[in-house]
Amino acid sequence: MDDLHYEADYLIETPLDPDRVAQVMAGEQSCGTFTRVAGETDELRGRARAAVLDVRVLGRADQPSLPNAFLARRRVEGPWTQARVRIRFPTANVGANLPTLYATVAGNLYDLGEVTGMRLDALRVPADYRARFDFPTHGVRGTRAVTGVERGAMIGTIIKPNVGLSARQTAELVATLCEAGVDFIKDDEICADPAHAPLSERVPAVMAAVRDYRARTGRTVMVAFNISDELDAMRRHADLVSREGGSCVMVSLNSCGFSAVQSLRRSTPLAIHGHRNGYGSMSRHPLLGISFQAYQTLWRLAGVDHMHVHGLQGKFAQTDAEVVESAQACLAPLAPGQDDAVLPAFSSGQWAGTVPATYRAVGDDLLFMSGGGILAHPDGPAAGVRSLRQAWEAARGGADLADFARQAPELRRALEFFGGR
Repeated sequence: MDDLHYEADYLIETPLDPDRVAQVMAGEQSCGTFTRVAGETDELRGRARAAVLDVRVLGRADQPSLPNAFLARRRVEGPWTQARVRIRFPTANVGANLPTLYATVAGNLYDLGEVTGMRLDALRVPADYRARFDFPTHGVRGTRAVTGVERGAMIGTIIKPNVGLSARQTAELVATLCEAGVDFIKDDEICADPAHAPLSERVPAVMAAVRDYRARTGRTVMVAFNISDELDAMRRHADLVSREGGSCVMVSLNSCGFSAVQSLRRSTPLAIHGHRNGYGSMSRHPLLGISFQAYQTLWRLAGVDHMHVHGLQGKFAQTDAEVVESAQACLAPLAPGQDDAVLPAFSSGQWAGTVPATYRAVGDDLLFMSGGGILAHPDGPAAGVRSLRQAWEAARGGADLADFARQAPELRRALEFFGGR
């Protein structure tokens, strides 16, 4: 019998005794319900019930964070206690079953009547259990090997306009971006298999441009084709990318789901670029949903190679601290002794000016993607790429960006053009 356990941390809010609520959580997500039932023997509970390891009160609130009809019907009022709860679950209840693991740590808990706030904050798995799931095929080292970037940040960009280009126009843009010197190009998340640029046409056209560039320069540019779809279609599209000599596919994780991504991982050697679009619906309220540490743990068990973390000083709602923590979580092993880091992918309003803060916080084991920062540079995409590489050179050398820009015209123009925005 499997005697391993994994642990989950939660942030909860409740007007009731948080210790009692924690026991309800443990029971509901293992072998119990609101009352003890026939067959729920002490022996069964001893091996199958989750255990509460710790309950720590964090503070109190005068108003509930979320509405709750269960408590309203019982006329239960505040104050509302906010607490961190740690629960240990037997792995034997789940096995190497990722959808059921997710249902256990982040399922009906969100609907519990006892709480007015519920957030899965962290998830930890032991090494033996982690080994039963999928690993990245490329991760950080493999992506460096494909792109030939042995050190420093990998510079990437996104096809813009996001959607609307034909297959031929997309290939022409990719050729321009290759010549500009990028290491990585990806489709936008809303452009998968559109009528005006179906993957059956887009992949061969784009890869012809990539192969031509590689033949002339010896450089390989990794292109992440957005193949998000139902599973059979994704496998078909991934096979096409492989036949055309590609190295990467992109998947909208939340739209496709754990089972589909796992099955895709097991059917293709390509790098899987995991896009988290929609994650904000799970995370923006501090007492609802799932924190990125737990979120990326689950998707890494599905075998993705890259994970989006957004970017510092970017255009989205996340704080810089959250972005930094997300990137560090991607680079940390899921369990002691595991070599399973995934590449954190920075994006969202990134340009040369956001490089110093990124380097100071994370280093340069990352993919730094810049759409407008490259394509909207006043002197063209090649100058945009050079401005980024100059910014990274300055950051690694500890130089002030403005001082370094005196000897770097592309960086200077970027600072002048984007700096006041």
